[in-house]
Amino acid sequence: MKPRVVVITGASAGIGLAIAKQLLPRKDLKLVLTARASSLSRFDELGIEASDRVWLRPLEVTLEEDRARLIDEINQAWGGVDVLINNAGITYRSVIEHVTEKEYLHQMGVNFRGPMELTRLVLPGMREKQDGLVLNVSSVGGMMAMPTMGLYSASKFAFEGASEALYYELRPWNVKVCLLQLGFIRSDAFMKVPYTQHSRCASSNPRDGYFKHYECMTRFIGNWMRRSLTSPEKVARRVERMIDRKRLPLRVKGTPDAVLFSLMRRLLPAPFYHWVLYRNLPCIHLWGKAPFQQR
Repeated sequence: MKPRVVVITGASAGIGLAIAKQLLPRKDLKLVLTARASSLSRFDELGIEASDRVWLRPLEVTLEEDRARLIDEINQAWGGVDVLINNAGITYRSVIEHVTEKEYLHQMGVNFRGPMELTRLVLPGMREKQDGLVLNVSSVGGMMAMPTMGLYSASKFAFEGASEALYYELRPWNVKVCLLQLGFIRSDAFMKVPYTQHSRCASSNPRDGYFKHYECMTRFIGNWMRRSLTSPEKVARRVERMIDRKRLPLRVKGTPDAVLFSLMRRLLPAPFYHWVLYRNLPCIHLWGKAPFQQR
């Protein structure tokens, strides 16, 4: 059989890198591993080399010219994309009050607009072949929101909504759309999340009214990630099984906590659900107690 062409965005680190490593031994796949131009050197450092069935390509998912150039090259050389894994993403740590329009647009561009535009480019080929898979790596942040991560959740809620519409639109052509919803993953990624201009100042200023929001949530998220039973490699093995399945549901829960939060949201009455979550936020009794900095 003709090898399937698999595109992985954000493949130079984290879950994307784990997926790439998991799929590299597969001779029945051709891989296109993408990363920002500044991160391409990581592939060399990790011993991942380009070959006749592995491409290493720069891609800034927010840039139209990058997306068009990549898909056009794949279409001409390999006859199109069979599996698109939209993994690239970014998480701003910020309360809503501390987000500027530029930061909002960047978050939505990386996590929502960029992946959906890339998806749009591969769909004509998939429909023509009447086969294909769009696997969108999502998050529990797409089903519930946490303080200091509202902007991230907004992008994932949008991602999930558009993916659900695609699921119905593409079924007549046998093109599958699946959301892999992940919770906490055991890694140090929480140490590398960007802050907005205002959130960085507030998180380092004990006199700011939001200081405890940042201090407590950062510690809370870090503890959950360090204790998680799910590693990037475990997610990668799950992804490999998914791309080989004939049928997939719209949503797949990729971690135990994703299953738990989904059940809570479905089974608990809404007022009780939100009360439980609020009361279990870390050090919630201290939030808002610090005096606002005089302006």
